[in-house]
Amino acid sequence: MTREEFEELVAEALDRIPPELTRLMDNVAVFVEDEPPADDPELLGLYEGTPLTDRGEWYAGVLPDRITIYRGPTLRMCATREEVVAETEVTVVHEIAHHFGIDDARLHALGYG
Repeated sequence: MTREEFEELVAEALDRIPPELTRLMDNVAVFVEDEPPADDPELLGLYEGTPLTDRGEWYAGVLPDRITIYRGPTLRMCATREEVVAETEVTVVHEIAHHFGIDDARLHALGYG
């Protein structure tokens, strides 16, 4: 799958997030990278920033939070296009949930591990 095709899958996954949630997202940008950092080669996605639940009056003038979805590990772990589509959607939801302050333990319990 080309990078452009994968980027489209990420965009489609973002489009499936309910509008009532996307309206609440604030100061966050989503990126696609080919590979994760070398120290975590199987990482599918990464949220970097300050979750909405941790922001206070001090939160102003900061760079956007960053959600990165990694193409390489996703393609290596999936055998079919359908699996890539499903895994990409799970990863996008997982990282957006971190933006809302939901931790990994809760995401795993909800099936977004």
